[in-house]
Amino acid sequence: MTALSLSIEIIGWTGAALILLAYLLLSAGRLPARSVAYQGANLLGAIAFAINSGWHGAVPSAALNVVWAGIALFALIRMSRA
Repeated sequence: MTALSLSIEIIGWTGAALILLAYLLLSAGRLPARSVAYQGANLLGAIAFAINSGWHGAVPSAALNVVWAGIALFALIRMSRA
């Protein structure tokens, strides 16, 4: 495995962990959906997951995560304006 491939894998697993942690904390009532922490974790996780998915040619997964990141970014922008 090359250094680049290893980096892409680490990015992907980190993204997955961020998305899962955000959902766990939301479901446990530890984070509100309208928090910067929740939306930020979703944004960063989705970007990382999209990078990994795109690298591996998993276009549907990459597209889903681009949309997921867009939703998180939209929420963060709305929260900053409120």
